[in-house]
Amino acid sequence: MTPTQLRAFSAVVRLGSVTRAADELRVSEAAVSLHIAKLRRELGDRLFVRTSTGLAFTPGGLRLASRAAELIGLQDRTVFEVRQAAANQRLLRIAASSMFAEQVAPGLIDLFTARAKDLDVELSVQSPSRFATALRNREVDVAIGPQPAEQSDALVCRPFLRYRMIAVVGPEHPLAGRTVDAGQLRAQTWLLGPSAANDVSAVSQLLLRLHVPEEHQQIFQSHAAAVDQAKRSKGVAVAPAFAVTADLASKALLPLAGPGTSVDGVWHTVVLADTGPSPAAELVRFIGTPRAIQAMMRGSGVNIGRFRPSIHITLWS
Repeated sequence: MTPTQLRAFSAVVRLGSVTRAADELRVSEAAVSLHIAKLRRELGDRLFVRTSTGLAFTPGGLRLASRAAELIGLQDRTVFEVRQAAANQRLLRIAASSMFAEQVAPGLIDLFTARAKDLDVELSVQSPSRFATALRNREVDVAIGPQPAEQSDALVCRPFLRYRMIAVVGPEHPLAGRTVDAGQLRAQTWLLGPSAANDVSAVSQLLLRLHVPEEHQQIFQSHAAAVDQAKRSKGVAVAPAFAVTADLASKALLPLAGPGTSVDGVWHTVVLADTGPSPAAELVRFIGTPRAIQAMMRGSGVNIGRFRPSIHITLWS
């Protein structure tokens, strides 16, 4: 398979037509058809057939469609990195848990990159269960989040920030202003961010200790969305105490009191043991400094789109 063939097939999948794919790629329909034919012969799959309502893709065609997008993206990313390296531009690839990426990473990255104008940062959200694999495969340079379950001599894991997650509700919620017990908490609707789907996160550990049934858990695409619903008294949310200070002060949110209403967590940096002088090593040293802690706790007010290249977000259920 060649990149040209994959781009032709990906365009056909996205546009639903060989004609439109040829127009977008600025080649002839015969050229697109030739690329598709070569893929069919190499893979031994028809990939798709024409029907009265459009194109119908085979299971193999659908599988290739997803892989083609990944491979094209990897090629584009590689071209970018090579050109940046030729221009003496360094790249730092960070994998972070969803909570860290959303709540504190922008403030940290903004301060860190301000010290090095020749540095680009790529931040991807990944489950801590993938940290070790991503590092070993050299997909990322440093991982940040809860301590991963997998420990080995090949990895160096360092704690740098302890934080507290608290249960909060809106002012109109039935439990607002009350001291609650575990039974009352189990009966509530819990409004959660993506970190709740991760077994090693502080939030998931809290839910396990309370034995909150899955049918009472609503997982949103972001932690901010879950907290926003809590402000409307739709249920109980769990948030870092430092991230909701203003909402607590304005009474837009109220903390719950009682057993099981808070849990402590620790964020760690994870790098390969053979990491030498590099942006990753610089970040590991910098992240525990008072200035970095202050930037993470207070945030920078910078939108993630400010970073070059743009931060890539991967969500999971």
